Amino acid sequence: MPSPTPRIQPGSFLTLHYRLAGPGGDIINTFNDKPATLTLGSGELSPAVEKRLIGLEEGAHCTFEIPPGEAFGDRNPDMQQWVARKLLNQMGDPLENYQVGEVVQFPTPDGMASYAGSVVQVGKDGDGDGKADAVLFDFNHPLAGHGVTFEVKVVGVL
Repeated sequence: MPSPTPRIQPGSFLTLHYRLAGPGGDIINTFNDKPATLTLGSGELSPAVEKRLIGLEEGAHCTFEIPPGEAFGDRNPDMQQWVARKLLNQMGDPLENYQVGEVVQFPTPDGMASYAGSVVQVGKDGDGDGKADAVLFDFNHPLAGHGVTFEVKVVGVL
């Protein structure tokens, strides 16, 4: 009797092709390159995406529409913050010319990792003294508050 086709379970080691698209098109697409290899539950994919993988068989090819807010949370207006140019100069290149839409990496306080913020506005810090230049960053995930399309082809399940 042939063995059953392997199915994805929590903790499965996977090889898969996947595409994640937001309102502006593809964010990640491995279909034209090597497949990704990861362990389900390790945090490499959002919980909303992982939930849709559970139970899929090896060889499955599916597309899921994930509603706004579920895949990457809702947009939080408190995640937009002005950062003084003085602080930016201390953390990076003092000659950096920040542009709207640019993504900047910031070190975590312990210096062991980083997180990203996208430039929303370049200008004064808004305190009224007109002295300190600052940059307004959005630290929300770029897809926060947006619906996403997740397409997957499961190559292997261990």
